[in-house]
Amino acid sequence: MAKVKPYSLFTEFDVNLFKAGKHYRLYEKFGSHVTTVDGIEGTYFAVWAPSAANVSVIGDFNYWNGGEHELNVRWDSSGIWEGFIPLVGKGSVYKYKIESHNDGIVTEKADPYARRYEHPPKTASIVWGDTYKWKDTKWMKKRKQHNAIDAPYSVYEVHLGSWKKQVEEDRFMSYFELADDLVNYVKEMNFTHVELMPIMEFPYDPSWGYQVTGYFAPTSRYGYPEEFKYLVDKLHQNDIGIILDWVPSHFPEDAHGLGFFDGSHLYEHPDKRKGYHQDWKSLIFNYERNEVRSFLISNAIFWLDQYHADGIRVDAVASMLFLDYSREDGEWEPNIYGGRENLAVIDFLKQLNQEVYASFPDVQTIAEESTAFPMVSKPTFVGGLGFGMKWMMGWMHDTLEYFAKDPIYRKYHHNDITFSLAYAFTENFMLPLSHDEVVYGKNSILGRMPGDEWQRFANLRLLYGCMFTHPGTKLLFMGGEFGQYNEWDFQGSLDWNLLEFLPHQHTQNYVKQLNALYKTTPALYEKGFSHEGFEWISYDDTENCVMSYIRKGYKDDEQVVVVCNLTPAVRKNYKIGVPVKGKLKEIFNSDAEDFGGSGVGNKRQISIKKEPWNGKDYSAKITLPPLAVTIFKINN
Repeated sequence: MAKVKPYSLFTEFDVNLFKAGKHYRLYEKFGSHVTTVDGIEGTYFAVWAPSAANVSVIGDFNYWNGGEHELNVRWDSSGIWEGFIPLVGKGSVYKYKIESHNDGIVTEKADPYARRYEHPPKTASIVWGDTYKWKDTKWMKKRKQHNAIDAPYSVYEVHLGSWKKQVEEDRFMSYFELADDLVNYVKEMNFTHVELMPIMEFPYDPSWGYQVTGYFAPTSRYGYPEEFKYLVDKLHQNDIGIILDWVPSHFPEDAHGLGFFDGSHLYEHPDKRKGYHQDWKSLIFNYERNEVRSFLISNAIFWLDQYHADGIRVDAVASMLFLDYSREDGEWEPNIYGGRENLAVIDFLKQLNQEVYASFPDVQTIAEESTAFPMVSKPTFVGGLGFGMKWMMGWMHDTLEYFAKDPIYRKYHHNDITFSLAYAFTENFMLPLSHDEVVYGKNSILGRMPGDEWQRFANLRLLYGCMFTHPGTKLLFMGGEFGQYNEWDFQGSLDWNLLEFLPHQHTQNYVKQLNALYKTTPALYEKGFSHEGFEWISYDDTENCVMSYIRKGYKDDEQVVVVCNLTPAVRKNYKIGVPVKGKLKEIFNSDAEDFGGSGVGNKRQISIKKEPWNGKDYSAKITLPPLAVTIFKINN
């Protein structure tokens, strides 16, 4: 057996924090770390395997022989195995061979804390460490203002593998290539942030990255870890934030992954009612175990710390919160109070958000949560879960269902398009039109729109106009910005060839200008999470299918009037109530010819008269273009 030198990065304090579930920088201790001991270069390895009788490091440096490099178990009952192996360095490929106390079970596992993995379908870990020198100091100093809840927040959701392919070579674009193409495109389109579907290493392409095996490594599909840092850096240098999808809800059963790690249910809950996800055929973390909570929170902190992420969007929160999620009677056990809430998860999420915002007060955590669970985006000190934002799934479902209807029937469903404002300020909502809405036979967003081609594109522009003037932040999945016809295909590429055709060019230009308007109109974002930023003019004109409202910022003279005509009928001399005297000036019209519209609008400023209407002291008569949103500024 080759020598494994006793060596440790752990102090007694580290171990106590780990065992208490309070160590949030475990990536500095566990895993493989290139270092020098007694003048000899090599690598320190550390892994948590409390049920192990023996742990060996196997790799390309010892012919994968389990008897060569056996790690030492710590004396403190922490279950940590560690040691220094001389002459093993960056680029070495390895796994842990774990012989369990339980029935002599032997597993060969990838390192849960590895910074790099082999390219799938290979599954081993790679000793890694980079000396990347960041150039985003300017962004990092001012990103608090970009990520603030009263800042414009328009997110472009991207699946890196299928945004655009390298056509000539029929391959994924690399992180380096995306740092040019993607960054330039997002900047041109005026989005403020990019959200990446999971880039943590995963074995199975059809999972889209939501079945993670390498929580501390960007996937090798697109390049090295430092190349991903370069992509993040380039986004920041162009004043674009980056949000990472994060999956603490479940993990796959792949033999090299976290499942049954040391011959015991180490990371997953041992009770299948809490530890197995029937929908996704995957394992669920044991949130009751302190060390698992430390692992997960350390992972979230890792991406914020080491990769300068500006936020994490937490996947599938609803599946975590409820013990009976997607389960029948008898398949779940109530909590100690007889309820369906997973109390350990609630504590974990509060702990997560407290640590994130304590260490990185200038980022955001965003919950994908689809139920009525209360106070998801309220601070923990008032009893909330502590997230910065929550996806507004109710708005998404109601809006898409409404817009799929032929306009002739919309007057019978007017409440569907206005109902979201009844609860819009109960949470800090983000309005998502995400990847989930353009797969599995749901059709593309454009494909849901009724009518002939002109009406479909007009409806799409109207939908986006309603979205960007509705309170809350915004998220649009790639392809939606130019009217992708087909459903999203993770194996292919977006249909960029559609931009050869005017309707798609017009739609792309529309989203570009809509983003620009949103970013430069404080009334559309400054009070986006407060009822003070919104006032109805009319929500009950069901006969005409028109809704109108006022958006407000911090300054009274910056408020805007929004009118949505949800039918193809042009309405002249349409009367709306206005709260102050002055004139209305049209500043945006989704029916403009530059966007592929008919060009109907209000060319001149409109006088506001002292004639009460819609409960307001003043009123004005305007022209409503067909299937369009029109936005006015009030000039006093």
